[in-house]
Amino acid sequence: MTPQDRARKSADLMFASDSASRGLGMAITDIGPGHAVLQMKVRADMLNGHGICHGGFIFTLADSAFAFACNSYNQLVVAQQNQITYVAPGQEGEMLTATATETSRTGRSGVYDVTVTGEDGRTVALFRGLSRTIKGQHFDEEGTPA
Repeated sequence: MTPQDRARKSADLMFASDSASRGLGMAITDIGPGHAVLQMKVRADMLNGHGICHGGFIFTLADSAFAFACNSYNQLVVAQQNQITYVAPGQEGEMLTATATETSRTGRSGVYDVTVTGEDGRTVALFRGLSRTIKGQHFDEEGTPA
């Protein structure tokens, strides 16, 4: 199995069980080892009292991209710590894109940076996620311990 095949299969299995991401209308548009791109359209029910996308939804999009990136090696990985900086508002009807990139992966710890952008390419938010590998795999692979 290639690293790309492993990343795709891990993402497909995880997404099938991810009611939160699916319920918010997210879609995985790209996946690879240590990398994921997810998109989400800002709906009217995602707006806050200022008429812009609630930060919690932007955080959730970034967190989901982070999760798919760090789980791309067929190892179970959870978030240890996350932080986000909001740079510009997301607008109703706009497609937001979260691009997660692995910055460091050593032992059981990983660092992932996620940039959320708007349709016009502007940066909406910057997110950093710290991950921790736990016991288990998304699927059994011949020759690897479960």
